[in-house]
Amino acid sequence: MKISIIGGGIGGLTLALMLKARGMAVQVFESAAQVRPLGVGINVQPSAIVELAALGLLPQLDALGVRTAEVCYFNRHGQRIWSEPRGLAAGYRVPQFSIHRGELQMLLMQTALQRLGPQAVSCGQEAVAVDPDSASVTLLDRDSGQTRVERADAVISADGIHSAVRRQFYPHEGPPRYSGRVLWRATTVGKPFLTGASMVMAGHADQKLVTYPISRRHADQGESLINWIAELRVPGDTPPKSDWNKEVALDVFAGPFEAWRWDWLDVPALFRGASTYYEFPMVDRDPLPRWTHGRVTLLGDAGHPMYPIGSNGATQAILDARALVDQIAGSDVAGLPAALQRYQDDRLPKTARIVMANRAQGPDHVMQVFEERAPEGFKQVHDVASQAELEDIARGYKQIVGLDIETVNARAESLGLV
Repeated sequence: MKISIIGGGIGGLTLALMLKARGMAVQVFESAAQVRPLGVGINVQPSAIVELAALGLLPQLDALGVRTAEVCYFNRHGQRIWSEPRGLAAGYRVPQFSIHRGELQMLLMQTALQRLGPQAVSCGQEAVAVDPDSASVTLLDRDSGQTRVERADAVISADGIHSAVRRQFYPHEGPPRYSGRVLWRATTVGKPFLTGASMVMAGHADQKLVTYPISRRHADQGESLINWIAELRVPGDTPPKSDWNKEVALDVFAGPFEAWRWDWLDVPALFRGASTYYEFPMVDRDPLPRWTHGRVTLLGDAGHPMYPIGSNGATQAILDARALVDQIAGSDVAGLPAALQRYQDDRLPKTARIVMANRAQGPDHVMQVFEERAPEGFKQVHDVASQAELEDIARGYKQIVGLDIETVNARAESLGLV
């Protein structure tokens, strides 16, 4: 059985490694001429780390990233609203990691090249079209400008929010759906804050800061490589794709954060410590009625791009890969269309719920509650919201995204990881 994967990102490479572990032949086609460690920080939940650990990657993750100790929510005055332990500190049998996205992708790429062989990953190959009946993909070689057709037993589209395969099946969908908010992302080397492994959200729906450390190497040196995202409401239309990930000046966004100087973090100083600032619109897409068409299906952001809330982008792509491999491994070639359909029936409704929950701000909603009820701050947090209300907000989102401890730990035990 041979599987073609379009896209050499986190989801596509994880899928390739999982398929190889089940004894299947895999070919990955990546449009970039060379995979480089691009991007900034991401956070990967225990539900996905358990799957990477099953691939034997936990030591490498530890060498690169930071085991997230807690998640904290603050108002715009720097007052703590809610915090809770994460990963091992919360009782999971595996950690939660904050890590540089590019370093995680390079780890997966290097592992794929080692385990599958260098011929299994073809770069500079852009998917032009797929045939759901024959499981073929038409590829454009970006160097030569020539096209060719590659055939397999199934094609998995893991080519991101601008997926060419998704566009083939839904040609009238249009651009991603803009939230009315823009993100500015960078990294700064500085002093550790709070526990030194804390993930922080501060502000409210129209102005927010997300920040956390992402480098084990820096932590071992007594400093912190701090990933941060500044978010502001900027009404208008979806910016054109050519304007995504563009470099901008600090003064484009820093002004509204000038007063955000707290005893545990000086936000303007954090911003000034970065050398380069990248701008992104906060976008997603509406859930689709179906991902699977014959022998072709979607995975990760190609199927369910979502707002970067709740640390679920990479996590859900990895969970997609695990669910898909389970279905493919239990099938023969003739049964692959049905296997892809079962995968869709499992994962599409789950991820659709997360897309919609993130539009409602997910667990970050707690900050908006405090902005509306106590815009000038508070003396006691429970004067604004009861402990039960705070716990309900956190618990509800965990149930939606599959973060209940019992399920994750049972998976870890079944894999012999504990």
